[in-house]
Amino acid sequence: MANKPDTQFLGPEQRRAAWERFGKDHFDVVVVGGGVVGAGIALDAATRGLQVALVEARDFASGTSSRSSKMFHGGLRYLEQLEFGLVREALRERELTLSTLAPHLVKPLRFLYPLTNRVWERPYVAAGLVLYDTMGGSKSVPGQRHLSRAGALRLAPGLRRDSLIGGVSYYDTVVDDARHTMTVARTAAHYGAVIRTSTQVVGFVREADRVIGVKVRDTEDGRNGEVRGHVVINATGVWTDEVQALSHQRGRFHVRASKGVHIVVPRDRIVSDTAIILRTATSVLFVIPWGAHWIIGTTDTEWNLDLAHPAATKADIDYLLERVNEVLVTPLTPGDIDGVYAGLRPLLAGESDETSKLSREHAVARVAPGLVGIAGGKYTTYRVMAMDAVDEAAQDIPARVSPSITAKVPLLGADGYFALVNQTVQLAETYGVHPYRVKHLLDRYGSLIADVMAFATDKPELLQPITDAPSYLQVEAVYAAAAEGALHLDDILARRTRISIEYPHRGSNCAEQVAQLVAPILGWDEEEVDREVQTYQARVDAEIHSQTQPDDASADALRIAAPEPRPEILEPVPAEG
Repeated sequence: MANKPDTQFLGPEQRRAAWERFGKDHFDVVVVGGGVVGAGIALDAATRGLQVALVEARDFASGTSSRSSKMFHGGLRYLEQLEFGLVREALRERELTLSTLAPHLVKPLRFLYPLTNRVWERPYVAAGLVLYDTMGGSKSVPGQRHLSRAGALRLAPGLRRDSLIGGVSYYDTVVDDARHTMTVARTAAHYGAVIRTSTQVVGFVREADRVIGVKVRDTEDGRNGEVRGHVVINATGVWTDEVQALSHQRGRFHVRASKGVHIVVPRDRIVSDTAIILRTATSVLFVIPWGAHWIIGTTDTEWNLDLAHPAATKADIDYLLERVNEVLVTPLTPGDIDGVYAGLRPLLAGESDETSKLSREHAVARVAPGLVGIAGGKYTTYRVMAMDAVDEAAQDIPARVSPSITAKVPLLGADGYFALVNQTVQLAETYGVHPYRVKHLLDRYGSLIADVMAFATDKPELLQPITDAPSYLQVEAVYAAAAEGALHLDDILARRTRISIEYPHRGSNCAEQVAQLVAPILGWDEEEVDREVQTYQARVDAEIHSQTQPDDASADALRIAAPEPRPEILEPVPAEG
């Protein structure tokens, strides 16, 4: 199967075939959840030679995995908490991903750490960065550099002179989290995993005390079915407790949701050649370059409302503006904000320390015969989490399970990427686009660029930009529907591209054009095109209005009033306990 040229595609044809296979095949591993950990588990298991199915109720990365700070990093602040093992593990993963697994998606990024105390802070920060620079072994990024106040301000002229007495420069990395997660899932499909989004788990199939599969519902048309396997792995992040409750087994750990909000402002609003990390009273604030924008975040507040659509409030946005304006020469205003997004961190709240036996950051437990749960962790360590989950699940698989090999498996698009970067000018001439467009495409698709551009072979008009989102070509929307598993406008505008946070209109101005582009692929008639556009517009309106509300409850009430693009999705069962 892995050698078929279309196995890496996740289009409508593969979606239909996956439903048929669910009904007749018996799998070794059934993964529930299409975030980065679920996708990573599917890839890990498939490359061990196991038969794998993955189901996701909404879209790849539709929860936490598309709403991070966009960093693939060790977590500098964890050093202060003496989490040396976690930082070392994360830095090793950063290096592996940057050099081998996904160099097209994860990029080095220089940071400035402004210093404010003349006595203790420089040696303190320097000591931490020495550890940060060395703990991950060999590295593909430069080490720290110490700067005077004048040197720091040359890097970041937008900072107020009285906001720092000097600075330290160091490197981390940035990633388009949603695109990375989807690419992990496509790589798993390439190695034989059967993957299907818009497929919600509504119950477990049991035989005596053993879990032998899941009951699923197609959230597009309401069909019901079953997927059977030797072991089910629950990798649903903030939904862990809800899915766990469907099994009628007491969980080995609980997950608490913490809301993190980010704002997106145009690049010219802050004059700086480097990302910035700022200390706050309780945590840190990141100011991260993102194409023609800056991403500023994050907050950290408890969230007990709708898990699918966490809402940012006016208080969240005001907090971020107040913190960043403390150091900026030219303060930001609400009118400067082009985009806002809120995500939920799945934090472990275990019933006992034993559940965290593999790592203090994530926990894996065999909840019942045939059912494994994994929770916690951070985006950067998804590959280690996946390996641990499959290792735990192995005891329920009759055949011998080989060790994990994902440290040696580049994601789709990585192979040949560096050579193609050196051929940017030639590729631009071949495809008839500007070299900066080729660079943009290489940094999103890597060596799959030829697959993308092939969709424009007989339709050169697809090489024109999307009219109201000119950072993206029309062919990218087509490719998202044909190859990347996108089923709705929301999938394309919020995750395959980041139009929903990169333009002040949040995607509403180009919704009609994109819907018309993908309608032939997804089989939409004019009525369905209208429904998709109206549903997306309702989402944008609800989010904008919710962001004017003073508190979580009122913001949540406005946000959840918007219609779901997946019409047949069911409300999750309340978690027990």
